[in-house]
Amino acid sequence: MSEALLRAEGVSRVYDSGGRPLRVLDELDLAIGEGDAVAVVGDSGVGKSTLLHILGGLDRPDAGRLVFRGADLLDGVGQTAWSLRQRLARYRNDSVGFVFQMHNLLPEFSAQENVEMPLRIGARAGDWRAAAADLLERLGLADRAHHVPAELSGGEQQRVAMARALVASPDLVLADEPTGNLDPSTGRRVFELLRELQRERGFALVLATHSERLARGCDRVLRLVEGRLRPLDEAETRRYFDGLGA
Repeated sequence: MSEALLRAEGVSRVYDSGGRPLRVLDELDLAIGEGDAVAVVGDSGVGKSTLLHILGGLDRPDAGRLVFRGADLLDGVGQTAWSLRQRLARYRNDSVGFVFQMHNLLPEFSAQENVEMPLRIGARAGDWRAAAADLLERLGLADRAHHVPAELSGGEQQRVAMARALVASPDLVLADEPTGNLDPSTGRRVFELLRELQRERGFALVLATHSERLARGCDRVLRLVEGRLRPLDEAETRRYFDGLGA
């Protein structure tokens, strides 16, 4: 792998669990290359979402470094708490797209307006409406652009969420169980569209999933266990999902 787009180095995250420390991530290391597609698997509650939140700057680790294009995003030397928050906000807005299991669409806005939102918040240059409309058309939603989320099916809502994640041309897309609430056929199509758009646009993808089909559709499979990531080869991946009854 060439110089990594994003590296997590020695990342630890500890939560308070009834007065006792719960170490979810334990000096975890991860390197994500340009255009890489990485699946993170593991038991429910093992910390996959926590990892994605840290990689995306939504949460901060208790220890460790997060290095994006050679710059440490968490380096506090000479920085105030406010400036660190601003740095992470810029990173999220400029470089990261999020696709969540529950869509998180704004209910009072249309699909078109939901997709435009990252461009509006970031005050991006260019034609916001055209950029959003182009992605919605690409995802087969041109005729649903002016419908609010309640008027859309689950699969349509997830495709709108995908368009929103991609509209600002991020370097990295983080997807947390993106097809978990969809039927198998719709989930398969949503994932195929995501991978197709990744190949076209060149962003890196980190996907947390319980789905063997999605995991096998990525370039690498990593298992999160006891706070650290362990690569799985094809045979190990098969055994892992056989053990889940997947």
